[in-house]
Amino acid sequence: MENYSIPTEFILLGITNDPELKVILFVLFFIIYLVILIANLGMIILIRIDPQLHLPMYFFLSHMSFCDLCYSTAVGPKMLVDFFAKDTSISFTGCALQFYFFCSFVDADCLLLAVMAFDRYMAISNPLLYTVNMSSRICYLLIAGVYMVGIMDALVHTTLTFTLSFCKSNKINHFFCDVPPLLLISCSDTYVNEIVIFTVFGFIEMVTISVVLISYCYIILSVFKMHSTESRYKTFSTCTSHLTAVTIFQGTMLFMYFRPTSAYSLAQDKMTSLFYTLVIPMLNPLIYSFRNKDVKGALGKLKKKICS
Repeated sequence: MENYSIPTEFILLGITNDPELKVILFVLFFIIYLVILIANLGMIILIRIDPQLHLPMYFFLSHMSFCDLCYSTAVGPKMLVDFFAKDTSISFTGCALQFYFFCSFVDADCLLLAVMAFDRYMAISNPLLYTVNMSSRICYLLIAGVYMVGIMDALVHTTLTFTLSFCKSNKINHFFCDVPPLLLISCSDTYVNEIVIFTVFGFIEMVTISVVLISYCYIILSVFKMHSTESRYKTFSTCTSHLTAVTIFQGTMLFMYFRPTSAYSLAQDKMTSLFYTLVIPMLNPLIYSFRNKDVKGALGKLKKKICS
């Protein structure tokens, strides 16, 4: 019976044991995490202080920056500390909380991409009624729904994962508490967990991708009805940032979680996890700021105020 007792802590084995590589990776990911903090906080503050950005599109973008900041912070600081820490343990409760917050904000981020696609459809298909159809009440209801789904989904996955028996080992061959490496060290039957991942998270992915595809089908139809080539180009240019973010995020999520545990490769999936936990949160604000005239204009005005 002692073999089936709940462990008091887990040991995170991290990315590598090579001391020289640890230094390089620490510097690299420390810089990336600083960019995440500055870029996402900067985006949130900029949207709040500039009246021209008080539109539904930027309201949702500020929440995306918030989610990116939160789920990268759930993982990043602990990973950076563990590069040089002698004790890389994390308590059972800490592991559960890390995964819970990570999962909550990743799910919210995923659903926000669908909400933003719907917002673009409403803005392009019927611009005259855009502010009416996407009123403040509608925006707040959509955001509340996004966070509620993220919280409930994270609660389901966390409960199912951390009620398993971990009699094989308490060493997680990863840099944070994620479901696939935890399932590998469990001595329980993980069939239900795998089914839940495929169904619940699969449903969220299906809804997100379906909403994005349907919204852009209607957007394309609306664009084709425009007589001016310049108008078509401007309309498409407002969507390229969002499409880029959707492609990067959804592609990574589908690759990471929609596979059986038999196809799980630790080395490969550590790199994939690094990409969506740290690189994507860094890229999103950069994608939206570099390819968005309103954001660049707001940044320009802010620089003038600071310099003057």
